[in-house]
Amino acid sequence: MTNETSQSGSQLDTGRTLAKRNEKWYPAEIIHKRFNEERNYNEYYVHYDGCDRRLDQWLPPEQVKELLDENDDTKPGEQILSEAIAASTIDSNEGGYRKITRNQKRRHNEINHVPKSIAEMDPETAALEREHEALTRVKYITRIQIGCFEIDTWYFSPYPDDYGKVPKLWICEYCLRYMRFEMSYNLHRAECNCRQPPGKEIYRFGSISIWEMDGSVHKIYCQNLCLMAKLFLDHKTLFFDVGPFMFYVMCQVDRNGAHIIGYFSKEKFSSEGNNVACILTLPPYQRKGYGKLLIAFSYELSKIEGAIASPEKPLSDLGLLSYRSYWSWVLLQHLNASCKPLSIKELSYKTSITETDIITTLQSMNLLKYWKGNHVISVTAKSLHDLSKQYKKPKYHIDKSAIRWTPPYKKINNRHTKIL
Repeated sequence: MTNETSQSGSQLDTGRTLAKRNEKWYPAEIIHKRFNEERNYNEYYVHYDGCDRRLDQWLPPEQVKELLDENDDTKPGEQILSEAIAASTIDSNEGGYRKITRNQKRRHNEINHVPKSIAEMDPETAALEREHEALTRVKYITRIQIGCFEIDTWYFSPYPDDYGKVPKLWICEYCLRYMRFEMSYNLHRAECNCRQPPGKEIYRFGSISIWEMDGSVHKIYCQNLCLMAKLFLDHKTLFFDVGPFMFYVMCQVDRNGAHIIGYFSKEKFSSEGNNVACILTLPPYQRKGYGKLLIAFSYELSKIEGAIASPEKPLSDLGLLSYRSYWSWVLLQHLNASCKPLSIKELSYKTSITETDIITTLQSMNLLKYWKGNHVISVTAKSLHDLSKQYKKPKYHIDKSAIRWTPPYKKINNRHTKIL
């Protein structure tokens, strides 16, 4: 990058631009700029066209450049922009770029229920979406240090006061207290007596441990958990009033303590029958089977409650992929094991998965037909065999005998009462 380009970049303001990522230039929008006192230059917060906001990032001036006048045919600005939009999209699973056809993109959106653009939404939903984007558009905290992991963040989180404006936060992996300075973090680690989450341990199998917390009892810990989770979750409301929720934190236990892997929250009473409000596996533990383990555990709790349940919608893109994979594997196990044809209602009773989730999952596997006004499961030995190769057994499983849990609340006369 020449000095001339760098100087040009330093004069850019918010608006259309080309941004450099992985040694390639892509069309983007500058959302915000700030002066980096440590490095003595303006840096730019950019959003790549057609990509999830988790890939938004701060860039130095040499990695952004001005779009050339699109009305001037002698300049390649319009051509670069159109070719980049047509040929490239960011692969959210790998963090890079891959080519995708229009038909593939349409098919992907249909199967994975990709949210509509604001232009496709009804006016009320569109207004709420614009308000959400305006409030959470700029991600100031770009990294966190928790335990031995330094993790790049994905989204904005409303940490209070000056904590929400620093590039990096240090977070205690045991009590989840957050700090702005490494020195404060090191002092805290030397003094912190916590080595596990608060609350009650309700599951232990091998090195995996799950703890249950009542949001009204362990308020500070649960609020800190929500703030940290928001750095990796979009389109989820952050509840500072955590009292209406139970929290279930999964940890990996060693001689030093219980290290947080992920968690899910659950309303004490859900009028819609949801067994999960928010679910997250921290990035260092993703794609290793822990997300499905959390999902499986939430359904084991539903079975103990005798409930047919579903996660709160809408799911994030990665959340939907995990749930769809889990549902597919569970349904295939029951279809393979059954000596007679099963109905959707029977599958729902056996798995605690709602009929709606079963229908959409079977549709995605082409195992469902609509005949005479009803959904009918249509399977053959070959289709089950082929799909069983695609949806392999999860790496981890829940040992039901290791669960030590009874529902903390029960329904009496249409009111939920805590079980003492």
